[in-house]
Amino acid sequence: MDWATLGIGIIIFCARIVDVSMGTMRVASIIQGRSRAAFVLGFLETGMWVFIIASVLHRIAEKPIVGIFYALGFSTGNVVGIMLERRIAYGNMVVRAFVPSDGEKIAEAIYAQGFGVTLFPGQGVKGPVTEVCIVCRRGELKQIIDTIEKMWPGAFYVTEPAGTVSGIDRPIMQPLTGWRGVHKRK
Repeated sequence: MDWATLGIGIIIFCARIVDVSMGTMRVASIIQGRSRAAFVLGFLETGMWVFIIASVLHRIAEKPIVGIFYALGFSTGNVVGIMLERRIAYGNMVVRAFVPSDGEKIAEAIYAQGFGVTLFPGQGVKGPVTEVCIVCRRGELKQIIDTIEKMWPGAFYVTEPAGTVSGIDRPIMQPLTGWRGVHKRK
């Protein structure tokens, strides 16, 4: 394999990662009803695919290794697309935690973090339970589950996607997190 073939192969590999990652994001956008995002991603994905496949078909007869780069880019693009979709975390979730006691304490702790909480009394196999119900953004799911598990280790909870949400009860100004939470020091 010469340097030119290697260079073309790397370009095809990288372009295919971008193309397939966009496809993964497009499918996630379709599932969540984000038609504008799905339109833009579909247009870009298809445009890239046409140019990539034309480049591969043009060269594959003389240099079959280009097909390997194409396939590796596709496979890697799937993984990168899933990781990107998880990182962006579009959508809303419903968290339902079922605790035998201390439902009010868990609700207060979650409410103190700025989330709306609704409590429902219920009956479980082993006696009375409290259902703690929270609607949140998908990116905030881990924070809520960590709070529940910290306060009630072994709590039974269920998460499910929320299709349409009329509004999420969150404070107007949230504390800065991640890189935005780092304050400049003098």
